[in-house]
Amino acid sequence: MLQLELAAESGGGRAEAVGDFAEFVRMSMPGLLRYGHALTGNQHDAADLVQAVLEKVGSRWLAVQRKGDDPRAYVRRAMANTHISIWRRRRRENLVADIPDTGALAPELTRLEHEPLWQALRALPPRQRAVVVLRYYENLSEAEIAHALGITCGTVKSQSSKAMASLRTRLGRD
Repeated sequence: MLQLELAAESGGGRAEAVGDFAEFVRMSMPGLLRYGHALTGNQHDAADLVQAVLEKVGSRWLAVQRKGDDPRAYVRRAMANTHISIWRRRRRENLVADIPDTGALAPELTRLEHEPLWQALRALPPRQRAVVVLRYYENLSEAEIAHALGITCGTVKSQSSKAMASLRTRLGRD
C-alpha cells in the first residue's frame, strides 16, 4: 500500500490504483476475514493472514488488475497458499521448558470454538477446509472455487466429497 501511495504522489495512473485498492479492501475485508478465520481456525491468525496477503497484493495491484481476473479469487488463492506455507513452517515441533500461559479470549471470539461443526471443520486438511468454506460460507460455484484455488473442477469435487464424508463421520450423521 505504501508503494502505491508513493507512486500516486509521483503522478501517473497509479493514483487511481490506490483508490481502487482501498475500495477493494473496504468491500472485501469482511469476506476475506471470514475465509481467513475458516482457514486458520482463529480470528487473530486470520487477521494476520489477511494483512500479510493484502500487503503483497497491494504492492502489485496494477499487475493484478491488468490480468483481468477476479481480484477476490486471486486474493483467496494467495491466502490459501500463504496459509499452507505458514502451516508447513510451523509444523516443526518446538520444545519449551515451561507450559505457556493461556490467555482469556473475549466471549464473542470463542462462541463457536466449542461447537461440534466448527471443531470438525477445523480438523479437516487445509485444502478440504478451503473448498468447504468457499462453497458454503462464500457460496461460490465449483468453477469459481477451482479458479480461486488454482485447481481443477474435478479436484474441487473430490475434495468436497472427502470433506463432507469426514464431516459426516465426525458429526455422526448420514
